[in-house]
Amino acid sequence: MKELIETIVRPLVAHPESVRIETDETDRLITFRLFVHKNDMGKVIGKQGRVAKAIRTVAFAGVPAHQQKRTVIEIVDQ
Repeated sequence: MKELIETIVRPLVAHPESVRIETDETDRLITFRLFVHKNDMGKVIGKQGRVAKAIRTVAFAGVPAHQQKRTVIEIVDQ
């Protein structure tokens, strides 16, 4: 999943070297923190959050159906 998110985001941003993902997993939740350069926040979020929603939709499609954990993607600037 981490590689999938990076593959989607890197072509969108002006500073692909700043893209980094941290994973935090608990019993019921998997959190992916997507760190991008502060100048790229608008590109990753998009107008009215459309790009961020599309990233989440594609990423969630990659989660196995048998996995009972909720998945969250947080977008954070560096």
